[in-house]
Amino acid sequence: MQLEAHAPSVPPSDTIPKLGSTEDPALTPLTALTALDDAIENLGVPVPCRSYDPEVFFAESPADVEYAKSLCRTCPLVEACLAGAKERREPWGVWGGELFVQGVVVARKRPRGRPRKNPVTA
Repeated sequence: MQLEAHAPSVPPSDTIPKLGSTEDPALTPLTALTALDDAIENLGVPVPCRSYDPEVFFAESPADVEYAKSLCRTCPLVEACLAGAKERREPWGVWGGELFVQGVVVARKRPRGRPRKNPVTA
């Protein structure tokens, strides 16, 4: 049995990004999030996302999501937070008073399970 030589499986070193390289946008620092953190520090007043349990802003129940959105409406940085979340395409959670699902703003969270065929009368 004779073995054949193959090309190396490692790409040439000139195609591997250098450590600290920012050519890939996915590897760039989150400047919008850093700027938001700086703004929160400079504001000097408590903001809801730092004052309440973070789980509220990533809740599963529609009622908890609406509660988180209402908390955001009281924040002085709501516009900057929303703009940054859109820029970063946040995968999920409440940011700037809006619910994000897979990087897109969604009007409201649907409850788990299949919807009823007929509405329930109370």
